[in-house]
Amino acid sequence: MKKNHWADLGESTFVAGIWFLYGVYRLFGRLPFRFFLYPVVSYYWISRPVARRSSLEYLQRLQASKNTFGKPPGRWQGYLHFIRFGETLLDKLLAIGGNFPADKVSLTGHDIIWDELEKQQGCLIVTAHLGCLELMQSASTWKKNFKVNVLVHTAHATSFNRILNRINPDAGVNFLQVTQFNAPTAMMLADRIAAGEVIAIAGDRVPTSGDRIVNAEFLGKSAPFPAGPYLMASLLTCPAYAMACVRSGDGYALKVEKLADAVATPRSKRSDLITQQATKYAAWLECRVAESPLDWFNFFPFWDQAARNEQ
Repeated sequence: MKKNHWADLGESTFVAGIWFLYGVYRLFGRLPFRFFLYPVVSYYWISRPVARRSSLEYLQRLQASKNTFGKPPGRWQGYLHFIRFGETLLDKLLAIGGNFPADKVSLTGHDIIWDELEKQQGCLIVTAHLGCLELMQSASTWKKNFKVNVLVHTAHATSFNRILNRINPDAGVNFLQVTQFNAPTAMMLADRIAAGEVIAIAGDRVPTSGDRIVNAEFLGKSAPFPAGPYLMASLLTCPAYAMACVRSGDGYALKVEKLADAVATPRSKRSDLITQQATKYAAWLECRVAESPLDWFNFFPFWDQAARNEQ
């Protein structure tokens, strides 16, 4: 049976839907927003069996590996997983618009990136589809005019940039569609790093094409991870960090951890280094999802992604 790549499953977040829910919140507040959110999420949860099963598989593997829930999770936990995604979507828009209270975002480990930016040294941030990373923009201790370039593998970059520009033209976040890491792309990213900007790329989804993957153990089973972020850091000779912003009480906790220093790696040793860094990232991701289990938003068969170009 042919395995579906995550990108082939389609995105269910449409521009019109985003604006509708955001408009409900702005006019009436969070409670009416939830009134509309629950039926929408219920329909999605019922009509998307692949997403539903994938959510449950993740929650069950998390329980088996970390005993997060105390007992095997079932459909109710899966439904709450979907609800959390909808709530987080609103927080993302509030963060982009500068309307999320900065005092509800705690920061840990961010000083190491701050030091790099003070020296006009750009860096690579390996993120995940986890929590609300957009909140890094609303934290008052971040550098003014902090510029983040988010690399995406799908064709939704233009639409999201349009949303960002309408909500907050000064957000400093730019989505770049990158289908493969070739010479022109490397030159463009190198220029941004040299200008002291930040490149952010998700490390928990394999590329649609044109890049390698590397396997690392995640929640008790080998899973495919993209090799691109670590290859990129090596070629651009810039430091790489892992960053997540997950739920903590009535706010969020943003955490940063260094993955690699700015070291040019010889081609002969690059494969081993990529494997080491992907393994370190997978271990870091395990810790973050254990802290906030409903904040990981990969609603597709994560452990069975199509391996197009295995390393």
